[in-house]
Amino acid sequence: MHNHTPRQGQERFVAPAVSSELPALHVDTSHPPESQWKQAWKALRRNWLFWFSASLLVIILFVVFFPNVLTSVDPRSADLSHSLGKPQAGHIFGFDRQGYDVFSRTIHGARASVIIGLLTTIIVTIIGLFTGALAGFFGGWLDTIVSRGADIFFAIPLLLAAIVGLSALNNVWPDRGYWGGVFAVVIALAVFGWPQITRIARGAVLEIKHLEFVDAARSLGASKWRNLFTHIIPNALPPVIVTATVSLGVYIVAEATLSFLGIGLPPSVVSWGNDIAAAQPQVRSGDNLHVLFFPAGALAITVLSFMLLGDAVRDALDPKARK
Repeated sequence: MHNHTPRQGQERFVAPAVSSELPALHVDTSHPPESQWKQAWKALRRNWLFWFSASLLVIILFVVFFPNVLTSVDPRSADLSHSLGKPQAGHIFGFDRQGYDVFSRTIHGARASVIIGLLTTIIVTIIGLFTGALAGFFGGWLDTIVSRGADIFFAIPLLLAAIVGLSALNNVWPDRGYWGGVFAVVIALAVFGWPQITRIARGAVLEIKHLEFVDAARSLGASKWRNLFTHIIPNALPPVIVTATVSLGVYIVAEATLSFLGIGLPPSVVSWGNDIAAAQPQVRSGDNLHVLFFPAGALAITVLSFMLLGDAVRDALDPKARK
């Protein structure tokens, strides 16, 4: 038999038992638990980044929908006698090479660029959320088709695909007008922009569909489609919303790039991309850079606003970020 008597110096110390009562926990059960969206709104209200970006976006949207409140000058009215003229009364940003008022074109150019970004984001989000949710929820052959199709489109660079698509469209439909040019750029960007949202939506649905509340709803008699649209998709929205907010700024930059290359919006459409392209001679000469600075600055501020808003929304909707 083993001797369990401890040797000298190896005695175990046993603390004396002390009876102590735990403090009573006061839990307020009079109010229902807060939803994820209510908690996110509380987090957003405490985030200065959200208020800063939201204030900038309110100003930008006001410029988009009410440009004539800020300027009464026609952005298409050119006067060569004012070519590259300096700022003066009523024309605070001066004139470009064609004699257009730079301030008026900067204000009116916001509409086309922001509308293209908004419409592209809405279409991409709807397509990506629908395809990703179906693929993640039903799985099987549907998941294989959607995932492999998304991989094919995802492997094609967005800007390169839009350049090829718009170049072909320009040969078939050269005189598109304002709204025709806007929708052509929107379709070109949306056709190749949905795979990112699809991947994110699919991953979120795969994670959510195995949670307990989905099994509880199924045990209570909820059908697959009811589970998908009532429980799974609403809970899969946060990462999709974050990605869509950030992507909106990317699509605005993509439109400006396409217009800068001369294959986006027609030259007759007032947009930041067209104005930046028209300012190339000033960039090469280094003179009268105000023609480039103001539309490029407006584009940068708009994209920065959406990026900051996306960061704020991500921090509010991501529980790990809140912790």
